Amino acid sequence: MTAQLERKRRFPGLHLLEALATPHSIDRYLELVHPMLVLREIRGEVTSVHRTTRDSVTLTIRPTRRWRGFTAGQHVRVGVEINGVRHTRYYSPATSEHSRDGRFELTVKAHDSGRVSRWLHANARRGLVLHLSPAEGEFTLPATRPDRVLLVSGGSGITPVMSMLRTLTDEGHRGEIVFLHYAYTEADVPYRDALRELAARHDNVRLLLAYTDVEGGDLHGFFTEEHLRAAAPWFAETDTYLCGPPGLMAGAREVFDRLGVAHRLRTEDFAPAPITVDAEDATGEVTFGRSATTAPNSGRTLLEQAEAAGLKPEFGCRMGICFTCTSVKTSGCTRDVRNGELSTDPEEEIQLCVSVPVGDVAIDI
Repeated sequence: MTAQLERKRRFPGLHLLEALATPHSIDRYLELVHPMLVLREIRGEVTSVHRTTRDSVTLTIRPTRRWRGFTAGQHVRVGVEINGVRHTRYYSPATSEHSRDGRFELTVKAHDSGRVSRWLHANARRGLVLHLSPAEGEFTLPATRPDRVLLVSGGSGITPVMSMLRTLTDEGHRGEIVFLHYAYTEADVPYRDALRELAARHDNVRLLLAYTDVEGGDLHGFFTEEHLRAAAPWFAETDTYLCGPPGLMAGAREVFDRLGVAHRLRTEDFAPAPITVDAEDATGEVTFGRSATTAPNSGRTLLEQAEAAGLKPEFGCRMGICFTCTSVKTSGCTRDVRNGELSTDPEEEIQLCVSVPVGDVAIDI
C-alpha cells in the first residue's frame, strides 16, 4: 500500500480538509491547537532532559505517529525555533533501534559556534517540540551481524555507535563487541554509567575508555596503532565503525591506511567539507539583489562573501548539511566545492556555504 493510499485510509477526509485550508496546509491550523497535533509533518516532544556532562544534554523524544523509526547508526534532521527562525541540524539517536515505546534519545554537545547545540544545552526542557525528518544515512551494521565488531567514538560521536551497541545487546547478539571511546577525562564521557552497566551485564562486551588529558583510563592519549591492537587484535578480519571529531577521524584513517586495511573502516562524521578556492583565478562580481550590494568576487564561498560584504544571511552547519543557508541564485554560474559540479540555471536554489561563484553571480539576499 502506498503512503498516499495509507493516508486516505487512515484520514478519509484529509484531502477535503486541505482543500478548504488552502493556501496553507492543514498542519498550520492544527498546530494552533497543539504543536504535536499535525498530520503530514513529523515532530517530537521532549519528555525528559539530562545534563550528564558539563557541555552536553541528553533529550528523550516522543515522536508523532508519522515517525517510522530508524536503523542504528542513522541520523535525524532536527529543527528548533530560535527567535522566530527555524534552524536545522543533524543528530544521531543513541537508543536501540528496538525501543519498545518508540521514543529515542539524542545527546547534543554544545559547541562554541553551534547556535542550535548551545540553545538546546541552555534551553531544552520537558514539553519542547522539535521538528523532525525521517531517519537517513548508511552508517549502519550489516543485516547479518558480524561475529566480531569494534565500535570507536569520541565526544558526541558516541551516539550512533551507542545505538549500535544497544541494538546488538537487545538482539541477544553473542559475538564479541569492543567499544572504545575517547574523551578528555572521565567526567567528559557521555553514557559512562550506561556503558559500564552494559559491559557488566554482557560478557561479550568489552569497554575501553581512553582519556587524552589525564591518566587513569584503560588507554591514554590519542588513537594509535598500539591502541587499535590492544582493543581488537583481529581488526583486519572484520569492520570497525568510527564516529568522532575530525582529529580522531583523521588519526584512525591514517592508521588503517598505513596498515592496508582502510576497507575495514566504516565512518560517520559531520566535519566541514574541504573547501578549495583559488582567489587568483576569481573573476566577476557578486550581486546581492535584495540588499542592493555588489562586491568583487574573492573566490570564497558565497556565504563568506556575503558576510564580508556586511550581510548576515542565515546559516547553520557551514558544511552543506543543514540547508539553513539555502538561497536563490537568480543568475550566473556557481561551483559546489564538495564535488565540483556547476550550477548554471537561473532561479535555482543553492547552499551558500558550499557554493563559490564562477564569474558574475546574482543572489537573492
